[in-house]
Amino acid sequence: MGAVNWRTVCSLYAQPRVLGMLFLGFSAGLPYLLVFSTLSAWLRDEGVANTVIGFFSWVGVTYSIKVFWSPVVDRVPLPWLTRWLGKRRSWMLVAQLGIVGGLLAMANTDIAQHLAWCALFAVGVAFCSATQDIVIDAYRIEAVKLEFQGAMAAMYVLGYRLALLSAGAGAFYLAEFFSWPMAYRVMAAAMLVGLLATLRLSEPEHTTPPCPPKNETPRSVHRFLQTVSSAVIHPFTEFFTRTGGLAWSILLLVAVYKMSDVTMGVMANPFYLDLGFSKAEIAQVSKIFGFFMTIFGAALGGVMVMKYGILRPLLLGAVMVASTNLLFAWLAVNGPDLGLLAAVISVDNLSGGLAGSVFIAYLSSLTSREHTATQYALFTSLMTLPAQLLGGFSGIIVDTYGYLAFFVYSASVGLPAILLLIRLMRKMAKQPV
Repeated sequence: MGAVNWRTVCSLYAQPRVLGMLFLGFSAGLPYLLVFSTLSAWLRDEGVANTVIGFFSWVGVTYSIKVFWSPVVDRVPLPWLTRWLGKRRSWMLVAQLGIVGGLLAMANTDIAQHLAWCALFAVGVAFCSATQDIVIDAYRIEAVKLEFQGAMAAMYVLGYRLALLSAGAGAFYLAEFFSWPMAYRVMAAAMLVGLLATLRLSEPEHTTPPCPPKNETPRSVHRFLQTVSSAVIHPFTEFFTRTGGLAWSILLLVAVYKMSDVTMGVMANPFYLDLGFSKAEIAQVSKIFGFFMTIFGAALGGVMVMKYGILRPLLLGAVMVASTNLLFAWLAVNGPDLGLLAAVISVDNLSGGLAGSVFIAYLSSLTSREHTATQYALFTSLMTLPAQLLGGFSGIIVDTYGYLAFFVYSASVGLPAILLLIRLMRKMAKQPV
């Protein structure tokens, strides 16, 4: 029986489309850090003020608003390319080429002389990356049957995590031994992984709605209004009807839960550099060692949800994330101690991994099976947008009051989530969702 199971597993993950998700996941994850925390380190290394670096983090808002142009990606064909590659792969290829071009443009920009151009190119990379995310998500759902979706998701996550390791630790090592422009050129070349996967994979089948006859305009308008109501309005009304008086508290919790984590994350790499650590040390401790602690924390969070439900681990995660910011304040006082950095990074990544996995489980529990995709997309946008906007002001706090005050501030930003969770748990004890 065991041998048969292993053969089944190997056969499952060896399917071209399932295996292809490893490479598409890598392509999706690679640009994210290059316009966020890795870019923050490059900017700080070039002497850019922390206030400006904080504003640069608003590039990440692009990922939070991708829902606005997703209907275009879903419905509009690209001239010639769609006939050659199909609806999904044509948009995927264009997005990937845009990422490559944007990264090369950033690598060839003199930040000291043309900071605004660097910001513009970073926005372009983020826009193309968010577009790629839209297409890859659609491809993943359409490419295989329901029973293979778990394997597709697993391969995607593995590829995404490997990309984060490459764009984090890999870029830092390249910058340490060569230069930041060289690091970004290598990352642009690494996007060939996704480009080749896009060209090699086959296009999934699509169900195209038929165009109505021209003489049925009134019926078409009615059908259009029904579609808008079903796709846009009903997911909202269903959520408010189902959750009742808890709806606004839940939405507010979703909006503030990640604020402490994102606020601190904007200034993490500039802090390490200002403290005196080399880029190689940051890569070794923060990117590689921290990577595995994040995975362990995520696994621990999954186990805790199974054993204790969602709300109690969710509260624990909020407390841990806010508290670990105070450890960074301690590090700011003690100076560049590599052992202390490893300890603080370990606890921080463990906390972030645990809180992240539990929060994803919580968001999944909030969606109805009838509107899973729409409601989950709205929740994730609400989760990231306020946090990204607030995180943009992080550099002002650092430049005005210093790192010690900043980390105390970033810890306090986590208090609303803790208080909301306690209040929500009390209410749900009387009125479960």
